Amino acid sequence: MSFYVVVGAGPVGRETARLLGEEGHDVVLTSRSAATRSYCNQVGRYFVRRAGDIDLVPAGEEGGFEAETPFDTMEIVLQPALMERVAAELGDRARASRLEMRHLLRDQRIQHLARALQSDLNADAPSGPLFADSIGAALAVRLLGLDGSDLVRMDRLSDIQLKRVLEHIETALHEPLSIDRLSRVAGASSSHLRTWFKAAMGVTLHRYVLRRRVERARVLLRRGDLSTSEVAALTGFAHQSHLAHWMRREIGQTPRDVRRAHSPK
Repeated sequence: MSFYVVVGAGPVGRETARLLGEEGHDVVLTSRSAATRSYCNQVGRYFVRRAGDIDLVPAGEEGGFEAETPFDTMEIVLQPALMERVAAELGDRARASRLEMRHLLRDQRIQHLARALQSDLNADAPSGPLFADSIGAALAVRLLGLDGSDLVRMDRLSDIQLKRVLEHIETALHEPLSIDRLSRVAGASSSHLRTWFKAAMGVTLHRYVLRRRVERARVLLRRGDLSTSEVAALTGFAHQSHLAHWMRREIGQTPRDVRRAHSPK
C-alpha cells in the first residue's frame, strides 16, 4: 500500500507535518474537531479550523498549524511512489503538476475519501487491499487535479479487457484482490481501470467485487453444508461479521435470514 494514516488527538499539526514533508511524503491533514483556534506560521495569522477543513503539505515543505486547544485530526500520508505512478498514468500534464501548499481547503471529494477510509479503519480495515488501494489512488488523482484541469482523458476498456477482469474476479473472490492485480489482468493502468470499469458497469470496482462476494456467499449459505465463518473465508470476507454487514447492506438479509428462508419446513 502506498500511503498510511495517522489518527490522533492533540496539537500535533505543524511538527508532524514538517517531519513527514522533510521525509519526502505529501501529507493531507483533515480536521475532525468542531472549532479550533490555531496559528499558521507560514501565513502568520490565527484561523478557526472546523470539521472538514483540509491542509495540504507537499513533500519537502513545512506546513500545518499550531492549535491553542486539543483537537482531532486525521493525517493521510501519501508516499512518493503513489503520486509518481498516478501522475504517469494520467499523462504529461499530471507529471508536470505539483501539489501546492493549501490551508483551510474545503473539498467534498477529499472529505468523502477520508471518511470512507476512517470508517474502514474503525472497523479494523475489513475491506482489504483493494479498498485501501482505491482510496489512495483516488486521493492522488484528486490532489493532482486540484488546479481544475481535466487530467483524466483515457480510452475506454475494450470488451476483451473487461471480460478478463470480470472472469478473474469470479475465480478469485476468495483471495485478496488489489487494484494493481486487476490492472495487470486488464492490461491497463489502475487509473484507467477504475475510471472505465465504473463507466462500463455502473458501479465502482470495489463495490462490484463486494456484490459478487455477497451473491456467492448467499449461494453457499443456501446449500447449508458450511458454517458462516467458512462461507466468509471462501468469499473473501475478513470474518463472519464483515460478511453479515455487507449482506445487510446489499440484499437486506443476514446470513441467518438466508439460512432460515431455505431451511426445510
